[in-house]
Amino acid sequence: MVEKIGNLKPGMESISIVVRVLQVSEPKDIQTKNGPRTISEVMVGDETGRAKLTIWGKQEEPLKEGSVVKIDNVWTTAFRGQVQLNAGSKSTFSESDEEIPEESEIPETIPEAPQDYAPPRRNFNRGGGRRFGGYRQGGYNNYGGRRRNEGEEE
Repeated sequence: MVEKIGNLKPGMESISIVVRVLQVSEPKDIQTKNGPRTISEVMVGDETGRAKLTIWGKQEEPLKEGSVVKIDNVWTTAFRGQVQLNAGSKSTFSESDEEIPEESEIPETIPEAPQDYAPPRRNFNRGGGRRFGGYRQGGYNNYGGRRRNEGEEE
């Protein structure tokens, strides 16, 4: 299903959206906790409002101002109180012939993130303890020694 900008909320994943490209900024290099990254910031809009789209990584084909594009597999975040779209290596861009109003007819409205919104906390505990063996997996016998085959002497 294709989402509209006016319906966006932070934390949405794997969404598709059809938008008009309103403004494209030059790519820039930023420092993240995972090292340097290249991002491009693009203002996009549809008949319900406008949103900033951050494209993570280098683009093969830069977006053109005024064009209408369908973007698949984007996600939303909250940044400075506003909902923001994000596109990464798994996102796809394609030209669309869908009717999207011209820039002058697109409302200036930008979806706001709820005041109490906090991004979901990632649980980095990848499980622990034993993965194999143990009593539940039949890895130990009941008498504490190694397993013996039938007829084998102790």
